[in-house]
Amino acid sequence: MLKLLSPLISSNDSIHLKVLWIFLLCLSTGDDSQRESSPFLNTDHDEEHYYEGKNMALFEEEMDSNPMVSSLLNKLANYTNLTQGVREHEEMVKERRRTEVPQMGTFIGVYLPCMQNILGVILFLRLTWIVGTAGILGSFAIVSMCCICVTGGSYYMISRSLGPEFGGAVGLCFYLGTTFAGSMYILGTIEILLTYIVPTATVFKESEDAQMHNNMRVYGTCCLVLMALVVFVGVKYVNKLALVFLACVILSILATYAGVIKTAIEPPEFNVCLLGNRSLKNEKFETCAKTEVMKNNTVTTELWSFFCDSKYPNATCDEYFLLNNLTEIRAIPGLLSGVIRDNLWGDYGKAGKLIEKNNLASVPAQDTSNEVNKPYVFNDITTYFTLLVGIYFPSVTGIMAGSNRSGDLRDAQRSIPIGTIMAILTTSFIYISCVILFGACIEGVVLRDKFGYSVKKNPVIGALAWPSPWVIVIGSFFSCCGAGLQSLTGAPRLLQAIARDGIIPLLQVFGHGKSNGEPTWALLLTVGICEIGILIASLDAVAPILSMFFLMCYLFVNLACAVQTLLRTPNWRPRFKFYHWTLSFLGMSLCLSLMFISSWYYALVAILIAGCIYKYIEYRGAVKEWGDGIRGLSLNAARYALIRLEEVPLHTKNWRPQLLVLCKLDSDLTVKHPRLLSFTSQLKAGKGLTIICSVLEGTYMTQGNDAKTGEQNLKAAMAAERTKGFCHVVVASNLRDGFSLLIQAAGLGGMKHNAVLMAWPAGWKQVPDSSVRRNFIETVRETTAAHQALLVAKNIDHFPSNQERMKEGTIDVWWIVHDGGLLMLLPFLLSQHKVWKKCKMRIFTVAQMDDNSIQMKKDLQMFLYHLRLDAVVEVVELHDNDISAFTYEKTLLMEQRSQMLKQMQLSRTEREREAQLIHDRNTASHYAMNDKAAGTTPDRVHMTWTKDKTLNERNRHREGMAVKDMFNMKPEWENLNQSNVRRMHTAVKLNEVVVKKSRNSQLVLLNMPGPPKNKKGDDNYMEFLEVLMEGLDRVLLVRGGGREVITIFS
Repeated sequence: MLKLLSPLISSNDSIHLKVLWIFLLCLSTGDDSQRESSPFLNTDHDEEHYYEGKNMALFEEEMDSNPMVSSLLNKLANYTNLTQGVREHEEMVKERRRTEVPQMGTFIGVYLPCMQNILGVILFLRLTWIVGTAGILGSFAIVSMCCICVTGGSYYMISRSLGPEFGGAVGLCFYLGTTFAGSMYILGTIEILLTYIVPTATVFKESEDAQMHNNMRVYGTCCLVLMALVVFVGVKYVNKLALVFLACVILSILATYAGVIKTAIEPPEFNVCLLGNRSLKNEKFETCAKTEVMKNNTVTTELWSFFCDSKYPNATCDEYFLLNNLTEIRAIPGLLSGVIRDNLWGDYGKAGKLIEKNNLASVPAQDTSNEVNKPYVFNDITTYFTLLVGIYFPSVTGIMAGSNRSGDLRDAQRSIPIGTIMAILTTSFIYISCVILFGACIEGVVLRDKFGYSVKKNPVIGALAWPSPWVIVIGSFFSCCGAGLQSLTGAPRLLQAIARDGIIPLLQVFGHGKSNGEPTWALLLTVGICEIGILIASLDAVAPILSMFFLMCYLFVNLACAVQTLLRTPNWRPRFKFYHWTLSFLGMSLCLSLMFISSWYYALVAILIAGCIYKYIEYRGAVKEWGDGIRGLSLNAARYALIRLEEVPLHTKNWRPQLLVLCKLDSDLTVKHPRLLSFTSQLKAGKGLTIICSVLEGTYMTQGNDAKTGEQNLKAAMAAERTKGFCHVVVASNLRDGFSLLIQAAGLGGMKHNAVLMAWPAGWKQVPDSSVRRNFIETVRETTAAHQALLVAKNIDHFPSNQERMKEGTIDVWWIVHDGGLLMLLPFLLSQHKVWKKCKMRIFTVAQMDDNSIQMKKDLQMFLYHLRLDAVVEVVELHDNDISAFTYEKTLLMEQRSQMLKQMQLSRTEREREAQLIHDRNTASHYAMNDKAAGTTPDRVHMTWTKDKTLNERNRHREGMAVKDMFNMKPEWENLNQSNVRRMHTAVKLNEVVVKKSRNSQLVLLNMPGPPKNKKGDDNYMEFLEVLMEGLDRVLLVRGGGREVITIFS
């Protein structure tokens, strides 16, 4: 088990989580065969020492499975934490068995890594441009929003707080964000290289934009391969270079602050050349003038040749060049110059817009068609506030660097919150101060110059830095290299952790690596995805992509904290006390807002990706139970809903069958009739409540394991038949008590069953005792007493599976007595399922002599019209006929069999022989009397589809039966119970009609007559039902629950 958990308890996890896992393993209880052994608690050796004293004799039985507290604490105290972070992979090659206690503190382990990851490419390459475009106030808003959003943890926290589905989905988004961050850092590295260090090292000679993009792709790919090789060879080189890269970042920031201070004393010697109010690229000329005097001669400057067709004063020049003068102003006026007033507000524009000084006058030209070819400084992309948010946000995505090294910390619980918060405060101060200082020191046209063309193609922040712009160039170059290496190191390990969790089967191959644990396959995938970002070839286009993934990750981190706090989960005991759930909720809201503010289409794509991953994990992922907060949230929501359900009685419009399915398990504890589960899913289609139950005879002490096994088999059968619901196996002294217990107590609160579904006990005649018959009849009586509907399926094994399709046929409903509309509702529900979708519905009802069958049909059709049910209606007429000899003979055989079983104690073999004999006599009598029965006139059938007619017919039978057929009776028929004769007559006649009309139907639904009130008639009740269903294949007997279940109102 520890081997399985070791990938989870890695450098991404805190020490207290490891101890928690060990503690849970120590306290795990259950069957001896299923209990996992602990690596440090050996109960076999300690068991004999537990019982030495008498003080704890009362707990001797508990000590067999649970250790003494003193022993447990001793084992935990002696536990040594093995560091499994990135740093140890190379050390394990030299010394695999050596254990090392983590020694990193808050400053080295959390503070500095967060600083290194937060301060990087955006600060050095884009922050000045953001300040110039959005203004000081807009930039301050961007920085503040992004800083508030980033409060959280890591993949491990999300997965264990929100469950494997959310954890896996957001974890993969976090992985994609980290991977695209590597692309962004590599693009930043190449941008610095080709723009500032070696601008002549170009491969393609095309237009400026296309040339830049293609060169970025070529050099970026080479840089990616080189970095991947470094990571593959060994992360120890990355860790050794980390301090060098961090030193470069710190020196660059210090140089920036030093330059700001120097501007208050002596501004730098960087000037900007303006033509009218337009900024010019001054990398290719030195003198900001149209002409100059050389040796007492006036000659044109280098700038003249950019706007005129020759170098002579009488050349044809650009109109705007002739109408406006050239002005040279300081690029960095200084801290005390008052330029901050001009930079307070933003200056957004479309791609191709000229960068102009707003408060400087100029004379416009009529012809502007040739401006693109002139050395003006243009906007390379269309700028707006939301775009700048997306570009800036990656600069604050490094706050998890400390959390991801928790396995290397001496005290992770203390170091992570303190170090992370201090890093956030420090970097927030740096960014906010830089926004203000840049706006206070640098001219607006220079700030909006993204690549520094107007200051001799130096980075704008480099022009401000002291002592040289090369400090920023070199520092930012190594900073981007280091951040890219960190991304290529961390992303594969994050993917490996997700793969080793086993929640996404598709990623299992990426859980493997080299012998020392290096994630080789994950690194290859990371390089492939990173190459996609490099092929985009634009830092400004890649930044919003990774912003989406990181924002989604932070959103769910904040949600995890808020959910755990609101649920008051017992295991949620954070040591950091200065926290309130409203902060997490605010951060979550800001994250969601920023996703759509930055780029609404990127946000939708990210949400779609996360949603697809979530559903994939839910459908195909491994089952994990991590005690997540979503489960607690579900429990609270379920509790609230159950309480609300009991407050208001259920309306007829909302009634649907909430089924209690009584299943039978065979001797191997497997489901005897799996088609019962198929029929349940077809009837329910995953809606409402379904409880699958079974009963084992015995006591729970002896049958407990069998009950658990049976429950597992029920779950497996439900999964195979795609039946959604709950299952439970109870142990009772007899089946009768078990069924009674389930009918009374199944369900919870307002979520209780209102209908019972069971299979017809087909072999009840062959059973030597009458227990099967009695159990069935008592179940019918109890469901009636509990006002629950009852559905009994005959020949359930002949019902279609979920894979079958009824291509044609009918579902026939024989509506004899009113049952609240359940007979109407059931075929409609079945027709919603794809198995029964093509079956037509037919409704039959019975009319007698004094009924107007034509009017009955019209009334029934109108009733179905109001119910909005599509069905064919047919009224069957049953005339007054005398009771046939076959009926008497069948009744006689039934009573004789009943008397024999009561009076004689037959052996099992004899009873089976007797039952077979009676069955043979019954069949022979049926054929012998068939012709004679055709000439007689059976008694009229006392049934109708209204309650009043039923009572009237019953009274008529009592008056006329005494005299009606006495003259035709054989001597042995005279002593028959006339009530049984009438019941048998009803069953026989109705069966003849049903078989005639519905023999070829796919399913027959019949009103189920209730058992006699006098229990002396129980012996014959099952016979009546058998006769009623004889000759039919699929039959569903339906007995209503005593309430209306269908209404004409919608």
